[in-house]
Amino acid sequence: METQDLRKAGLKVTLPRIKILEILGTATPRHMSAEDIYKHLLESHEDIGLATVYRVLTQFEAAGLVTRHHFEGTTAVFELNEGQHHDHIVCLGCGRVEEFMDAGIEERQRQVAARLKYELKDHSMILYGYCSRPDCPARNAKGRN
Repeated sequence: METQDLRKAGLKVTLPRIKILEILGTATPRHMSAEDIYKHLLESHEDIGLATVYRVLTQFEAAGLVTRHHFEGTTAVFELNEGQHHDHIVCLGCGRVEEFMDAGIEERQRQVAARLKYELKDHSMILYGYCSRPDCPARNAKGRN
């Protein structure tokens, strides 16, 4: 995303908007809360307040530049809207979010909609489980290995 994307979205090019777009475009993890973005700004010695981060994210969401997600057990997180559909899987232990796309699942959803006589316009699939990362707090809890 560049400054031209801001202009296309009808937004004035400002330093806070540019910095927040840069963070969303380059940081990992890809799904970030407003607080995560604010921490990145602080680490970069940027003088942009948390209220500004929230305001910019709301503007970006309204303009279609970002997508807001409310995954179970997490605060709202944002990701750049790059126009490609994908689904998510979320770790209930550490909150890690991963994206995936599966053509078989997508086709099956279309079949279900057609069988039930629905014209499918959009959908969201979120899978919840426990990841196998060694540093996940839930890894050794309750016998999970």
